[in-house]
Amino acid sequence: MSKITVLAGLIGAGIQASRTPALHEHEGDAQGMRYLYRLIDLDALKLDSSALPDLLIAAERMSFTGLNITFPCKQAVIPLLDELSPEARGIGAVNTVVLKNGKRIGHNTDCLGFAEGFRRGLGDVSRRHVVQMGAGGAGAAVAHALLAEGVGTLSIFDVEASRAEALANNLNQQFGASRARAGQDLASAMVEADGLVNTTPMGMAKLPGMPVPVELLRSELWVAEIVYFPLETELLRNARALGCRTLDGGTMAVFQAVKAFELFSGVAPDAQRMLTHFQSMNH
Repeated sequence: MSKITVLAGLIGAGIQASRTPALHEHEGDAQGMRYLYRLIDLDALKLDSSALPDLLIAAERMSFTGLNITFPCKQAVIPLLDELSPEARGIGAVNTVVLKNGKRIGHNTDCLGFAEGFRRGLGDVSRRHVVQMGAGGAGAAVAHALLAEGVGTLSIFDVEASRAEALANNLNQQFGASRARAGQDLASAMVEADGLVNTTPMGMAKLPGMPVPVELLRSELWVAEIVYFPLETELLRNARALGCRTLDGGTMAVFQAVKAFELFSGVAPDAQRMLTHFQSMNH
């Protein structure tokens, strides 16, 4: 029996601290595969997302099995692909590209990854009204997951109001009118919210700070984060100090990798083993 070999990579900016390569390679080892996972860091290479066409051609020429795509390329990559999975098309963002038989097929495993973390960490919370910060590629996936998990109204805030508007329109077409809206006034939205979700890069090691002013937090609010480096962002630290229920970005990071591993290798990984390995890397 020939050994499964996988050559994968992650394209994004400022990804040196990513846990994804170790997650994939460790699970590949455990499955007896030859599994190599490379970082293709736009910052380190002094490139920006305009380099995506060249990077995809290079990956195909080097016989890469697939690529993960992260900030700031999850939407920019779409025009360069041959096919999209139904999830990726509905969300309008891609974080996983499978390179197979000369075709580039885009998938989104962020949505499933966030939903799994949410069910595990905040499965019983009130979800009448949720405020989401960020309407980028990750934000689109998280918003889909939140509405699919039963959030009544989702108020989306983004530094570019037009992005929040476009995402809300897309969600309302799929989930029914007025389930999502582009937020106008953050302070008043926070007063009536049950939960807050950050999908912006704010709070990452390289982008310190908080996506909302600390005085808008209160103990009744639950707070979810998708940044996982560091696992305890300034937002989560402040929320926990107030006694809020919180969810860190770790489970989403693991479960999007679980699904990507399966898409790249054709083999279902051991999700619990990947979760345990992730936790061991963060202690």
